[in-house]
Amino acid sequence: MASSSTKTRQTQASKKAQALTYAAVAFSIIAILISSYSFIHPKIKTVYVNTTVYLNGTSPPTTLTKYNISGTLITPPYSLASDPVINKSAPFGRTLNGINQPLNSSSLAVINKAPNSYFETAGLKYLNNSLSNQVGASANPVPAFMVNGKPSVIYFGSITCIFCGENRWAMALALSRFGNFSTLYTGYSSLGDADLPTLYWSPAHYNQSAVDLGSFYSSNYINFIAIEDTDPITGGFSLQPVATIQQEVNSTGNTAYMDAMAYLIQTGDKYKNFGGTPYAIWGTFQIDGADAVDLGNTTTQINSTYALGYMTHAQVLQQLSNPNDQFAWTEYAAADLYVAMICSTISNTAPVCKLSAVQSLEARGY
Repeated sequence: MASSSTKTRQTQASKKAQALTYAAVAFSIIAILISSYSFIHPKIKTVYVNTTVYLNGTSPPTTLTKYNISGTLITPPYSLASDPVINKSAPFGRTLNGINQPLNSSSLAVINKAPNSYFETAGLKYLNNSLSNQVGASANPVPAFMVNGKPSVIYFGSITCIFCGENRWAMALALSRFGNFSTLYTGYSSLGDADLPTLYWSPAHYNQSAVDLGSFYSSNYINFIAIEDTDPITGGFSLQPVATIQQEVNSTGNTAYMDAMAYLIQTGDKYKNFGGTPYAIWGTFQIDGADAVDLGNTTTQINSTYALGYMTHAQVLQQLSNPNDQFAWTEYAAADLYVAMICSTISNTAPVCKLSAVQSLEARGY
């Protein structure tokens, strides 16, 4: 007959084996769920490819170089023979219809002439927690990147990135409070990343790996320095090595853009927070990522009738021109955060800075 201690050891071994079996089953289930989710939602899976902790692999600097330079900004071409406008419809997930098409005057006015009342309402909705989408930004203090006596918005994005695509709507709305765009373009995130409708600052090299620089933006208050990585848009999210992008920027010989790229690398190293695109400086604040997840009318809404990935550019612009749902109000609220950062940078000298929602966001720290 087995002793009492032997029985105890046998019982403990049995329980341990049973626990290991349960753990193995649980692990298998989790692996299956992750695999299924990535298959169902490829845009969530692909958007985090090719990310790094440091931008250049060195120890982060303790201080940031201050830039106060003079010079011209890059003016991009109005069209690209190698990447023409496509006028051919296709199902969602495969459409490039209208890519690189300049917005007409009425569509451009939706961005340039949006009423301040929309920004006020959206900001208050964000402040009273009545938005269902994720909105918020982690803003790190940085010295303003000064060009020709004005602070700058420096943007580093990718045309293949879904969150860059979503974020450009809010960026354009925010920038319009301090100046205007003479031209914007119809764009998409990559076909492997939901072909989400977006805006381009300039015509995109959607057929090849390149770097698109510049925009058609003017302002008395700020500069807008746009650096957009490109890869064939028919694939999923892709990002060239940062060193390659910097080399292409440096090849232009444009001091403002060369120094702006160097500054982005410095901030990424200092805060150890570069996780991919979008990445930006808004005046005296560094932002890693988009400041809202606005792919529909809830945070998780992606593959539904009303999600951004299943809307046309005309539908997006119609919602922004007459906001009446969570999607539109979220875009304006996201813009408000950027507006508040610029207002803080320029000592609230622009008219939009007088909005109570903007002032509350400044006081709250976004």
